[in-house]
Amino acid sequence: MTEHQAPGAVHHQGGPIDTEEQALERFLKFGPPKFYGGPEPKVAEGWWKRISDIFAALNYTEERQVTFAAFQFEGATRSWWNLIKVNWDRNHIPRTWTNFTREFNAKFLPPLIQEKIEDDFIKCRQGAVSVAEYEIQFMKLSRFAPELVATEQRRVRRFMQGLNVKIQEGLAAVQIDTFADDVERA
Repeated sequence: MTEHQAPGAVHHQGGPIDTEEQALERFLKFGPPKFYGGPEPKVAEGWWKRISDIFAALNYTEERQVTFAAFQFEGATRSWWNLIKVNWDRNHIPRTWTNFTREFNAKFLPPLIQEKIEDDFIKCRQGAVSVAEYEIQFMKLSRFAPELVATEQRRVRRFMQGLNVKIQEGLAAVQIDTFADDVERA
């Protein structure tokens, strides 16, 4: 923290230094949906997707993303989240987006649906679509298998495995360090 930075302020790429209050105001301007839970997996998936899109625009830290996402929980979902926080604190589990996603999926997406989507991710291949279309499908499905893409290196490797063989061969001699590099060079 710099001397001129307010306590609790965090710098985010492309914008001014935000206090927690300012960051919350910016988040709320995007109109994030409330989440009440319930038995409908498509509602949970739609909520998660919208919240993720908002965070992609704001470029907040993972801890802030988790805090603000949970801020949108209501009713029984808020009570469930309070129990998760206690468990995380007791077991020193970091407040990362991957951990949040894992807990959210476990609670609001039935195991059979999770397994099917995870299997779809494992089988995800470029096929006849463009690299851009493959990337979209890869990113959409990857959230259901966060352990498989937990590091940048694992994400790059998994993405490359799904590319068409000719593209894989063209990239074989190139050093690729980031997922963005992988997509760009493909």
